[in-house]
Amino acid sequence: MAHEKRRPAAPLVAKVLLIITIVFLYVPIAVMLLSAVLVRTEGELNFTFKYFLEVFQDESLMDALKNSFIVGLGSSLLATILGTLAALGLHRQKNAMTFLVHGLSLLSLIFPEIVFALSLLSWFFVLKMELGLFTVVLAHISFTLAFAMMTVLARLASLDLSFEEAAKDLGASDWQIYRKIILPLLKPAILGGFILSFLLSFDDFLITYFVNGVGQDTLPVKLYSSMKMGITPKLNALSSLMFLMTLSGLIFFFRSSAFRVFFEQGRGKHAEERKEISQ
Repeated sequence: MAHEKRRPAAPLVAKVLLIITIVFLYVPIAVMLLSAVLVRTEGELNFTFKYFLEVFQDESLMDALKNSFIVGLGSSLLATILGTLAALGLHRQKNAMTFLVHGLSLLSLIFPEIVFALSLLSWFFVLKMELGLFTVVLAHISFTLAFAMMTVLARLASLDLSFEEAAKDLGASDWQIYRKIILPLLKPAILGGFILSFLLSFDDFLITYFVNGVGQDTLPVKLYSSMKMGITPKLNALSSLMFLMTLSGLIFFFRSSAFRVFFEQGRGKHAEERKEISQ
């Protein structure tokens, strides 16, 4: 705490830039939320939830919501399983192929999304696959797999190997070690990777728009199609529901041990650096 008190105060220009950034980021969201619950009648603003009720009564929106859950849950489940297996394999192997796979996974995180979407569309065309929910699920697995794998890898890097060595000394087999020691310790990271993959899949528009079939719209694609007719309070209510659901999932993910690993590792590294400097 004494070290925190010795830190110099941020300059005034930094504080002003912080306020401007917050205004640009969150004022549009606040306007959207208020437009969903306020209605002007006879010159007065009244609070109402009727636009949210209209969203749940719209069958086309409910069909799009069902498609979003089918795609999100299916792709997240498969991406988490494959990502966990890939992370376990990469953690055990240290060779050129390991670094290549690791590097390609990082590259997929920063790959331009529109290029990714076009490449997937071309690939499905070469395979002569009919576009629909199945191709959307395959596409979402391809871009969420790296996020799930990185989350599990971060947790694996912080595991204490003494548990595994003690289990080996007691005669446990490799399968028993994985089932009774490693997988339970990885459970928070696996769950965090699943939630992150689901949120990325549920909110995705661009890739879904390219590889989606006719009449199989997900909620973001349906929202985009409806916005062409104009912004209505019902669309603001729908956007507010999507925002609140995503926010809830992100809060749960940030509070998971998988996310805290990054901070703990970072704090440990900086503490060692400060100790070396002080010596």
